[in-house]
Amino acid sequence: MKPIDQRTMARTATARREFLKFAGMTGGMVAAASMSKVAMSAIPEPVIQTSTDTMAPLVPETGRPYTPVVTLNGWTLPWRMNNGVKEFHLVAEPVVREMTPGFKAHLWGYNGQSPGPTIEVVEGDKVRIFVTNRLPEHTSIHWHGQRLPNGMDGVTGLTQPGIPAGKTFVYEFTARRPGTFMYHPHADEMTQMAMGMMGFWVTHPKGNHPLIDPVDRDFCFLLNAYDIDPGSYTPKIMTMLDFNLWSWNSRIFPGIDSLNVRKNDRVRIRMGNLTMTNHPMHLHGHEFEVTGTDGGPVPKGARWPEVTSDIAVGQMRQIEFLADEEGDWAFHCHKSHHTMNAMGHDVPTLIGVDHTGLTKKITKLIPDYMVMGERGMADMAEMDMPIPENTARMMTGEGQFGSVEMGGMFSLVKVRKHQPHGDYSDPGFFNHPAGTVAFEYEGEVPTAERSTDAGASAMPAAHRPAEDIEVKVRKPGGGGHQH
Repeated sequence: MKPIDQRTMARTATARREFLKFAGMTGGMVAAASMSKVAMSAIPEPVIQTSTDTMAPLVPETGRPYTPVVTLNGWTLPWRMNNGVKEFHLVAEPVVREMTPGFKAHLWGYNGQSPGPTIEVVEGDKVRIFVTNRLPEHTSIHWHGQRLPNGMDGVTGLTQPGIPAGKTFVYEFTARRPGTFMYHPHADEMTQMAMGMMGFWVTHPKGNHPLIDPVDRDFCFLLNAYDIDPGSYTPKIMTMLDFNLWSWNSRIFPGIDSLNVRKNDRVRIRMGNLTMTNHPMHLHGHEFEVTGTDGGPVPKGARWPEVTSDIAVGQMRQIEFLADEEGDWAFHCHKSHHTMNAMGHDVPTLIGVDHTGLTKKITKLIPDYMVMGERGMADMAEMDMPIPENTARMMTGEGQFGSVEMGGMFSLVKVRKHQPHGDYSDPGFFNHPAGTVAFEYEGEVPTAERSTDAGASAMPAAHRPAEDIEVKVRKPGGGGHQH
């Protein structure tokens, strides 16, 4: 995580202290589902952020105190206090999001980014959110998981009219319960959510809570997915299942920042899933407990240790663990194709196929042809093949021992003994103590036992072939591809 530059700090301070006064509101500049006279007086200046760095936690200067979260590759939206009401300003607009270095996407989001900024409030806060629509069509915002008046629920046509392009609506309600929530449109959802419109919401407890323990580090991010053809910039919004970019906060590995903590820190990670499928999130080196969902804190007697927690569509999961093992620990979705980038779904499997002679014939017609997948896909991480402009490589990321061969929903939890309290910067690669890294064995290797018995069957098979079918396995020898 990089420190916030002076220009960003000045802009944040301005957003909190200076407000843009709009004239001529009676001419229809502001439309509202339910708006008080106080809300009509002025609109907070919107804060716009385009950096993909993980920003430092936003410590509250006004309102009730709380311990802030850190949004992975994101930031928290500043607010102003207005007669005891915490006021925010969200701007729905087209954005450009760098998903990984060298690859950018044309998305829709809020305040310059997709996902939009995290909103942090405290249980019991009265909140007022101004939502300005700079999209080419109407929109709305649903406050996913919140208890609020029905007319503030944000479902276009059901609880409110859509926010027309160029207009501003106001949502007002009280944050009634602490927890981990989301916000997203409930208008033309197939388009707007597929284009990246979503954001995180955290309501902190107003005091000591019997089910919410204090932690040293509190991270949050959203799981989202896109289908963007190689060489293009805009997601295909009609895709239902075959996405090729699986992301955290619209970032893909190696563009996802690591989660950097101090040894023996109590760590909380909040995750929300707004993709079209479930994600079994797996942490290496530690056990954790699911301590909360979007329904609220989990009773302590209902928790159990896990290393993988499945997050279904539309769900939130809050996990906590003691970071008591030093190292660079992988943290990822355990669906293996979700840790790949820019995948093609119609590529045939060529493992074990003998390409001898074929490659020479093909290169006469296609000089740059390369054999793919003869020995598996790991070689693809090392090939410097030409790819279309603005395309994320399928699997990449360079570790201290070579290619990590990952993409998509993958990052690291970096645990360090000497990481200062409150320091979220990347400490670099872990310095392994002597004798603690797997190494090549150079002694005599004992003969490995192999099973050739298929095992007993539950019942006799019907219509068996007259003779057993023998399948021969081709085992590649050492050396290169023999191109």
